[in-house]
Amino acid sequence: MRKTKKTIKKTIGRRIGEWSVFNRRLTAAERIGNRMGYMGSAFIMMSPYLLPYDSMGAYTYLCGAVLSLPQVWLAKQWNLVVINFNLLIGYGLYLFG
Repeated sequence: MRKTKKTIKKTIGRRIGEWSVFNRRLTAAERIGNRMGYMGSAFIMMSPYLLPYDSMGAYTYLCGAVLSLPQVWLAKQWNLVVINFNLLIGYGLYLFG
């Protein structure tokens, strides 16, 4: 029993969509930035629960901000870059100030 490939009807909308999307491969910096960003986001998500334990949450906030910074910098999401710098300054002063 052989499977046949189902043909997709090419409508005007589908053709415009295929034409407007440009497939490209990510650069090495973008791939590393994405992986670091996921790890940094995980640190930032678990940090509020670790704050009561001897400032452990503040250290994980700092690690999360540093790890997620390259991803948002490469994506040129400047509002998130400012938020990460705010995290770095705020919790840096909390720990070392």
